[in-house]
Parts: sequence; C-alpha cells; structure tokens
Amino acid sequence: MKKALLINSEISYVISKMGHTDHITICDSGLPVPNNVQRIDLALKEGIPSFLDTLETVLEELKVEEVVIAGEMINISKDLHDKMIDMIKSKAGEKVLLTYVSHEEFKEETRESKAIVRTGEFTPYANVILKSGVVF
Repeated sequence: MKKALLINSEISYVISKMGHTDHITICDSGLPVPNNVQRIDLALKEGIPSFLDTLETVLEELKVEEVVIAGEMINISKDLHDKMIDMIKSKAGEKVLLTYVSHEEFKEETRESKAIVRTGEFTPYANVILKSGVVF
C-alpha cells in the first residue's frame, strides 16, 4: 500500500505522469469539465471533500511553480481565497507565481489540464490550476 499522504490512485497516477508546466485543476462542484479532459470526481455531497482539503493533499505530492486563479475569487470568496493563498505559499513556497485571469479565461485554460479534480465544494470560484514545476 502506498505510504505517502495521497492515496487516491487516479490523482496519484496523473501527478506521476506530469512534466514541467503540465496542469492539473482542482475545482468546486460547479465548474464545467471539458469533454477531452479526464474528470476525477471526488464529490460526495456538499462540502465533502472540501476544496482546501483536496488542494492541501495535492500540494503535498506535486511540485508547483505557478498557480492560476480566477480573479473573481478575490471579491466573491475572499475568505477561501486568503486561506488558499496562505496554504499555497506554505506548501509550494513563497516564490510560486500567482496568476490571476478572468473566470472565462480560467475555464478556457482548464482545457489544457491533464485532469480536473472535482470536489464537493459549494463556494463560488473555488477553483485553481496548478502548473507543475521541477524538483531539481
């Protein structure tokens, strides 16, 4: 049995295949998933699993160099945004690049993701694209 924190086989497999600048998206329960992108649906019911719990687990496993966020999150879901930024800086490092785009641009960029991980989060704009870095 895998000893590391992340035990979800689908997410672990996607991360193991990711190269430099590849994307994985973690989203709330409402973000549309493009037909050509693998959907990893973790949502069980409202709030389970949460966006932050899922993000924290993925950040334990994935080296991240850039994070893409919909700018609308700052005003509409400020509390979650601030917690997310604190977590990203804590887990990925202070030097991680934070890129803000419109929600429409965000949805377009998800088309490039290796996978989209859907959570049970019901907070608006609780979505993030993680771009893989390198460990050396």
